Amino acid sequence: MHEYEHLHLPFAMNTFMRRRARSANMGLRSATDLFSEWADSGRDVGMEQGHAASVEVMLNRLLSDRTDPFTAIDIGCGNGWVVRRLKAHQLCREASGVDGAPSMIAKARSADPQGDYIKAMLPDWKPLKPVDLIHSMECLYYLEQPLMFLQTLHDEWMRPGGRAVIGLDHYTENPASHDWGPSLNVHMALLSIEEWVEGLKQAGFVDVMAEQIGSKDDWAGTLMLTARRREG
Repeated sequence: MHEYEHLHLPFAMNTFMRRRARSANMGLRSATDLFSEWADSGRDVGMEQGHAASVEVMLNRLLSDRTDPFTAIDIGCGNGWVVRRLKAHQLCREASGVDGAPSMIAKARSADPQGDYIKAMLPDWKPLKPVDLIHSMECLYYLEQPLMFLQTLHDEWMRPGGRAVIGLDHYTENPASHDWGPSLNVHMALLSIEEWVEGLKQAGFVDVMAEQIGSKDDWAGTLMLTARRREG
């Protein structure tokens, strides 16, 4: 495995890639349980470092031309590092994070006691009020039906004119990622770029764009999806 690829495996997955799938008669484990274990052992720091380059591009795409104050949510916020980045922006009025892993949320609250970090499970949880910006890195494919969640995201999470940026390392066009789910015995929906793009469009998003960032050798890069909810 190329060194660059190691930097982009989700949630420090390079540490675990040599684990093989458990026997077929065993049930899949919860991704949130796995991530809580990783937080307890300090691997959340590796997650932050591994995704930093991709997230930098994603946040720049989300914020570079922003001129009005905004509210934001980070879906799958982990230890809260992206939320803290958003809060530091001069135009940010409010930023919150949601994650289903208890230890991740505990770390986020410890690092930022005044922050808004919600322990909740998707797709059931919804924000009390819609926001202007949504960021999500390496989260949505853990849902059982991620494309259906895009409709909820559009209708119930976002204000008219709101923008979303979604980062994914596990997708069909990135073969290096295909065995991650079996290796960790965790559900991961494997979808193509076209399926994600069409899913966003079917959900009602406009200005949908897909871009692979940070590709190198046998690593196809992070799939960055950007989309907007129509005004009005």
